[in-house]
Amino acid sequence: MATASLKAEPRKEKGKGVARKLRAAGQVPGVIYGHGREPVSLTVNAREFDRLAERVRITSTVIELALEGRTARTLIRELQRDPIKRSVLHIDFQELVAGEKIVVSVPLRFVGTAVGVKNDGGILEEVIHQVDVRVDPANIPDHIDVDVTDLTIGHGLHVSDLKLPAGVEVQQDPEQTVAIVSAPKAEEEAAPAAEGAVAAPEAAAEPELIRKPKAGEEEGEEQES
Repeated sequence: MATASLKAEPRKEKGKGVARKLRAAGQVPGVIYGHGREPVSLTVNAREFDRLAERVRITSTVIELALEGRTARTLIRELQRDPIKRSVLHIDFQELVAGEKIVVSVPLRFVGTAVGVKNDGGILEEVIHQVDVRVDPANIPDHIDVDVTDLTIGHGLHVSDLKLPAGVEVQQDPEQTVAIVSAPKAEEEAAPAAEGAVAAPEAAAEPELIRKPKAGEEEGEEQES
């Protein structure tokens, strides 16, 4: 389980004008909520948060948030950024309670070299790069290993094939493909043109476009709590 520390200060004033002043002063408004506590408005230092975000995976790292003389173990549940400047506008922290399971995204780490790639020139396609799991906060894994060594051409791994740590329950469709080895693309060799003949131009191969969702939180409307 990855952890990191961050300092926060309580704030009483709210509203868009207050939030703008805070951001201009290098602070990011936010809120902490969780089981058995009322939501508390707070601020964190923007520069310190940016440095933290460069070091850890924000969506699955437990943040030990120092606030009002006590430290709360939290997860970032919503992170709003300016769509142009990419600066952080607002952060929602959820306080964690031992024994109370939560749902969190955990990255996949692909290990090994697929036999279909090594021996037959196949192409390994990593279809997804994280999974949602339900787990006790004390047992959040840093990552889940995906061993692709035995994959041959035309075969893949599904969510149901993942080897999960004890106490970790995957929340996604068990039939969802995680990785697959595809056959190599055949290289077309142009036949030599007869002397004096004009060779017909070959059709340009269409490049394969694989889209994957961006990592991190979804952007929403600016929150001013």
